[in-house]
Amino acid sequence: PGRIPRLPRLPRRKGVSLHADARAALASWSAPDAEQERLRRRYVAHLDTHADGVLRRSVPDHLTASAVVLDAPGEHVLLTLHAKAGLWFQLGGHCEDTDATLAGAAHREAVEESGIEAGRLRIDASPVQLSPHPVPFCRPEGLADGEVVHHLDVRYLVVADARVDPTVSAESLDVRWWPVDALPEPEPELVEAVSLARARL
Repeated sequence: PGRIPRLPRLPRRKGVSLHADARAALASWSAPDAEQERLRRRYVAHLDTHADGVLRRSVPDHLTASAVVLDAPGEHVLLTLHAKAGLWFQLGGHCEDTDATLAGAAHREAVEESGIEAGRLRIDASPVQLSPHPVPFCRPEGLADGEVVHHLDVRYLVVADARVDPTVSAESLDVRWWPVDALPEPEPELVEAVSLARARL
């Protein structure tokens, strides 16, 4: 865990937009396998053709930022029971105009959805996994009838300095620590995300 810098706040670099930061982060990312490399190229192409591609108003697809929150030993992962989907997910959501960086958006979401103080969460600023998926309940303005939004999710490792009791946000039905080998809904991509995140510790 000592290799992961403590970044409770990630300031915007002067003259660098969130869009430019996201593109630079993905352009320089070393994907762990061929499928993730294919997705990396897809995400970069999306940003190259959509000036607002990191924001919800980009339809039908836009980037989102997620946090795979582990305790320091890597034995537990913090998951949220999503209010709209009714499923257990990693923490995360839409980027905001005020976000300085893509990693910063993931860190902000981790804080907002867990209630854990920002200073108690350390983020690894390099993504661990890309995961595009359709989201029928995401209906931003400008979406045509019959169109389905795809979240182009970028997942980051976030480490909690202690297994603090989380607080349930308005977006969740529950937030809870789970043993990494006993996830409530062991969907393959989430299992892989947790495994990739643990490998960073």
